[in-house]
Amino acid sequence: MTLTPNDAEAWLTRYGQAWTQGDPALAASLFSEDCRYYETPYSEPFVGRDGVRRYWQAVPDAQRDVRFGFKVLAVDGDAVVAHWQASFVRVSSGAQVALDGMFLLEFADASQCRTLREWWHRSESVSST
Repeated sequence: MTLTPNDAEAWLTRYGQAWTQGDPALAASLFSEDCRYYETPYSEPFVGRDGVRRYWQAVPDAQRDVRFGFKVLAVDGDAVVAHWQASFVRVSSGAQVALDGMFLLEFADASQCRTLREWWHRSESVSST
């Protein structure tokens, strides 16, 4: 299977919609049944759609005003490398959070990610007002 840059952009757009809408079911639907979702390089993966859904269930209660953007850097066969940025307000503290990260994605087909590996950094600031 060979992905196109348009395939990668369409998938990442849907991923962004899942995050900004706080929709764990939509997020889970983007992954194959046997997927592996690595939030960090050393973490154990969330496995399968149920694992992805459980991971994403914390998003709606923990984050508001989510924004997400990306740029596809490379597509090679079934693999995609993308740079992404996100921001949100942490509900518990009101802190403004900015994230900057990279994805290495491997796909089962154009709409189903088989493996997601991400590396990211966070900047967090609490308003003094």
